[in-house]
Amino acid sequence: RPFINSSKTAYQLALQSWNPDTIEFFEQFKILLLNQSSKVLGIYEVSSGGISGTVVDLRLIFASALKANAVSLIMIHNHPSGQIRPSEADKQITRKVREAGSILDIKLLDHLIITPETYYSFADDGAL
Repeated sequence: RPFINSSKTAYQLALQSWNPDTIEFFEQFKILLLNQSSKVLGIYEVSSGGISGTVVDLRLIFASALKANAVSLIMIHNHPSGQIRPSEADKQITRKVREAGSILDIKLLDHLIITPETYYSFADDGAL
């Protein structure tokens, strides 16, 4: 199982799970599910959408986390535009998942916005 010890490690693993032919065409939202030792239990695709967005359902995120016995998770989605600056919707879903996770004792470690060349980390930026 891959060990996640930084946003860079999570980004590199995320790129491996993304289809390079579609990462710049439509938005997808995935989560990395982690155990107590920060080892990856799995990657779950929450949703796949259009060019400028995708719907994220908190219930799907936490249903998969609970089924995997995850103690933490990292949210990851791509921006087909190539811009890594978080939108207001990105900030809102991050806040909602963090709050819901605290109730279930499932910690949100980070939220990455990725492109084929680079990424933005909410945790690294102090926005988590």
